[in-house]
Amino acid sequence: MLRSLAESTNMTCSSLWHSSPKGSFFMNTRWKLAALAGIILYPALLIPRASLADEPAAASAPGVGVWQKHEYSFRFMGFTSTYSCDGLADKLKLLLIAAGARHDAKSQPGACASGFGRPDKFASATLTFYTLVPADSGTSPDAKTVGAVWRSVALTARSPRGLALGDCEVVEQFRNSVLPMFTTRNVESHLTCVPHQLSGSNIDLRFESLAAAPSAAHAAPVQPGGT
Repeated sequence: MLRSLAESTNMTCSSLWHSSPKGSFFMNTRWKLAALAGIILYPALLIPRASLADEPAAASAPGVGVWQKHEYSFRFMGFTSTYSCDGLADKLKLLLIAAGARHDAKSQPGACASGFGRPDKFASATLTFYTLVPADSGTSPDAKTVGAVWRSVALTARSPRGLALGDCEVVEQFRNSVLPMFTTRNVESHLTCVPHQLSGSNIDLRFESLAAAPSAAHAAPVQPGGT
């Protein structure tokens, strides 16, 4: 009987708590506070996610560019490897295309005293190539614009194929004298060229280059001597 009385008392107290105005007030207040906290926190959780989702899209969004012509006389100044003028010209064209120059880049052998195919300590080459620059308000209205994208480039031994560790000084000189003619960003250079030896040398040059979108990669300028 005592147990029944206790159970009856507990049930009565519980009923009074849920049915009394005071109990209802506390329950309603608790739910209101929870709802208010949800309203405050929900937008805060959404904003960072939206921002992070937009950043990669903005970084990789294609732009519009125009072709800019460059002419440069490249004279090799290295110590470790010796090139023929035609061999140097081939190596430089490989680097031009890999770096994002237009497909019709030209690299002509210079005047070498040793003749065709023979190593020359004063090997040289003449470069004629086009790179993409962003189109802006200062771009000529007659200039032909093409779609442009940022393309990741990594120059290492055997990448691109045909580049070897012995070409370290060519890559180093290309980085210093030719690469500034390209529109680049996020350049990371870890080149180590030890004169007169391959041991300890390392080719590692990475950057993003403004290049033509696939559909515009083979477009030619309106005028051969301009943009």
